[in-house]
Amino acid sequence: MADDANSNLIRKNLGLIHLYTGDGKGKTTAAVGLSVRAKAAGLRVLFVQFLKSGNSAELKALETLGVEVISGQPSRKFVFQMDPDEKEKTRVFHEKRLVDAFKASEAGVDLLVLDEILGAIATGMVTEVMLLDFLNNKPKHLEVVLTGRDPSENILEVSDYVSEVVMRKHPFESSGLSARKGIEF
Repeated sequence: MADDANSNLIRKNLGLIHLYTGDGKGKTTAAVGLSVRAKAAGLRVLFVQFLKSGNSAELKALETLGVEVISGQPSRKFVFQMDPDEKEKTRVFHEKRLVDAFKASEAGVDLLVLDEILGAIATGMVTEVMLLDFLNNKPKHLEVVLTGRDPSENILEVSDYVSEVVMRKHPFESSGLSARKGIEF
């Protein structure tokens, strides 16, 4: 009973928008960390990824903790590699995913993570208007995390927290080291 009272008190103070952006490594990792913290505090967390395969190691850990995870996509190609039909199929897929995330958030989610949503906007897989409309009309208590590079002024303006991850040095740049399971994904 004390846990329920504590969770209700925590929920009363929710409702802000977090933005993790920049060209450095760690935006998704920060969103995962916040998800773990929220879940441990008794909050209901939905972690939704865009433009990612769904094979990152951290997703299994989140699911083990009881975080609902939605990831994966209809193509293994990057958007720039797709033909027009594949792009359209992928766009419809991601727009539906975003609508489904909005609906789920109205059904009792406390923290909604939209990982790589800015990449989905930049590649035309979802529209910024669609995201901004949701953010401006979201459930009052819903805490939202957005990740990705190059946010627009509108996204920056609507965000309460803006944290920028800057890449100063990366082994890919100096030696061509590829992404490693357990470290980068």
